[in-house]
Amino acid sequence: MTSLTQRSSGLVQRRTEASRSAAAAAADKERGSGDEDLETRRGEEQEDDDKGDSKETRLTLMEEVLLLGLKDREGYTSFWNDCISSGLRGCMLIELALRGRLQLEACGMRRKSLLARKVICKSDAPTGDVLLDEALKHIKETQPPETVQSWIELLSGETWNPLKLHYQLRNVRERLAKNLVEKGVLTTEKQNFLLFDMTTHPLTNNNIKQRLIKKVQEAVLEKWVNDPHRMDKRLLALIFLAHSSDVLENAFAPLLDDQYDLAMKRVRQLLDLDPEVESMKTNTNEVLWAVVAAFTK
Repeated sequence: MTSLTQRSSGLVQRRTEASRSAAAAAADKERGSGDEDLETRRGEEQEDDDKGDSKETRLTLMEEVLLLGLKDREGYTSFWNDCISSGLRGCMLIELALRGRLQLEACGMRRKSLLARKVICKSDAPTGDVLLDEALKHIKETQPPETVQSWIELLSGETWNPLKLHYQLRNVRERLAKNLVEKGVLTTEKQNFLLFDMTTHPLTNNNIKQRLIKKVQEAVLEKWVNDPHRMDKRLLALIFLAHSSDVLENAFAPLLDDQYDLAMKRVRQLLDLDPEVESMKTNTNEVLWAVVAAFTK
């Protein structure tokens, strides 16, 4: 294996002095608040930051996972990848939770497991993302509520109940790819595959993908902290979901052999964690660990 030929610098976020002051004030306010409110404000802060940053910083978890899975020149995911569909639905649930829109029901006196607890709509405020808002609408309007495992199956159409097929979010990969085209990351082409034509989305902005790959690599190499609760929640979720979507290998493929082995060893440490135990620790996100439990059980 060869090392990356291009080493892009870390992501430089462009903010005004006013946004820096607002972020500092929000941080001070957070220190004196409970964990639940803290999570909600962080989700809102992320959206505020997104509005002030350049387009390349505004990738959702779904877009990042898809970008890792897309072949650069061909512009489509592997035909053999049957995991990415459910992985992208898991991304949606975590994205909504990180933005303060979803939470799990109270565990109760008998301490229900993560996969037995229902997903509750905490806020129905629009996110600005069509796919996320569509998923949020389904979750809000469904009574009785469903579990994380059920929502992954329902949103991906993997349900045996024909009465629930309307929950399926269709053409998710194509819609995410079009979002990335609008953000200047991909372009749109038509390719002929003998019997049919297919719309593809080759990579046009290699710098953004290289930054994403470098971010994932550094999380388990140079910036490894050996404690998931000290890691950025969004980055932690990205590693779990990239693995569940069978695209994490694409981020590690350029590494040297010893780096690759170390990276995979540390990813295995994360996968071996008990989501039930981790979800009970302070300053955690229960929906995140419930999604992890759904994919690692």
